[in-house]
Amino acid sequence: MARLNWGMIGGGEGSQIGPAHRISAGLDGKFNFAASALDIDAAKGKAFAQTLGIEGDRAYGDWREMLAGEKDRADRVDLVTIATPNSTHFEIAKAFTEEGFHVLCEKPMTMTVAEAEELVKLAEAKGTILAVNYGYSGYSLVRHMRAMVARGDLGKVRLIKAEFAHGFHADEADADNPRVRWRYDPDLAGVSAQFADCGIHALHMASYVSGQEAETLSADFASGIPSRTLEDDAMLNIKMSGGARCRLWTSSIAIGRMHGLNIQVFGERGGLRWAQEQPNQLFWTPLNGRTEIIERGAGNLSPEADRASRVTIGHAEGMPLAFANIYLDLAEAISAHKHGRTADSAATQYPKAIDGLRSMAAIVAAVDSAKQQGVWVDARPPMLR
Repeated sequence: MARLNWGMIGGGEGSQIGPAHRISAGLDGKFNFAASALDIDAAKGKAFAQTLGIEGDRAYGDWREMLAGEKDRADRVDLVTIATPNSTHFEIAKAFTEEGFHVLCEKPMTMTVAEAEELVKLAEAKGTILAVNYGYSGYSLVRHMRAMVARGDLGKVRLIKAEFAHGFHADEADADNPRVRWRYDPDLAGVSAQFADCGIHALHMASYVSGQEAETLSADFASGIPSRTLEDDAMLNIKMSGGARCRLWTSSIAIGRMHGLNIQVFGERGGLRWAQEQPNQLFWTPLNGRTEIIERGAGNLSPEADRASRVTIGHAEGMPLAFANIYLDLAEAISAHKHGRTADSAATQYPKAIDGLRSMAAIVAAVDSAKQQGVWVDARPPMLR
């Protein structure tokens, strides 16, 4: 397969997420980093792009300049990654999708449910790929969990426990740090802070592994630092589409917790548990049996897990490799789209616009529930009810 051209918006020098995307996109040699608009400071973004090997005429000052410069090129970018602040996602994703570009957007995909529904419909009408970077779904053993549930190893799923809790925003003295403050500013972050930032990763993981979607939910939000307008801790109870219950906790004030993305799935015939900080092991306990540790890279797992396992057994698998599996999926899907063939079925598991829409609906529902002291509300987007 010939290399595809890739472009990036946001993720400039000093960005937290930018390097992970650049490492991941380049890992398999499927993408050529061809164009970018990396920084709100145009000169800074252009200069940094050229240190990364971008040609001067494709080191753009902003996303509008990039769109104008790329849309009519014979060698235009095949995939655009959007890694800008939340409030800009919709406008940029809409503009590039309208011009027929394939897009990978950081989460949350939009700031409102209406915007998310518009993007889902637009991508469908244009026949383009619009993916959302729930990158943790790229881990090999997460895909194995999904395969085990799908083939019935657990029987009917009864209960899911999902967490994404860390303590890096727990210092009240750090509340005015601009790298922290924007996350709790409704004008930049939207209607939710911690749940929209981290909790939806846990919710997406619960849905991705179980094959069930959130239908109704009850939420409790808290601001451990009183000056914050938006929540820094949330607890949700969720009724899933297949009958399971999901218990979800997310926090940014849980001192001592590091990354904190964990998931447990309990069914009629067994239970699974996995933690992102120890991604090489999946714990499987069959009903009335002993716990088995499933090692990543052991081979002969599910085809989905084997395809997503990149390094030999016993070596650490990290977040950029999980992200790289999303890019590998997208490379296959885009190549199939360009050449009019069917994509490898194992490459269709990347998170899609519909996942971004469901997450946005859950965010709005959780905010609504929390304001009403935990009343149960519909978590589905209107177009899917």
